[in-house]
Amino acid sequence: MRLAEVIFIVIVALFFDYTNGFHDAANSIATVVSTRVLTPRVAVAWAAAFNFIAFLIFGTHVADTVGKTVRPESGIVSQGVVF
Repeated sequence: MRLAEVIFIVIVALFFDYTNGFHDAANSIATVVSTRVLTPRVAVAWAAAFNFIAFLIFGTHVADTVGKTVRPESGIVSQGVVF
């Protein structure tokens, strides 16, 4: 693979992660905002704070577990699952 193709793929992946974050953030606060339990500003602040706190507590343990558990060679992940 040429360098330009790799750079393009990385840019597309980063863009996808960035836009996917918008959807995840909206889903995480939608219920408390729609039921008017919290204002949107407070809900976003809480979500940001607890996401940061979770990172401080758990670090990369979840990513490490997924990386060690789900392996393509184990047969858990197939082409049908990926695509």
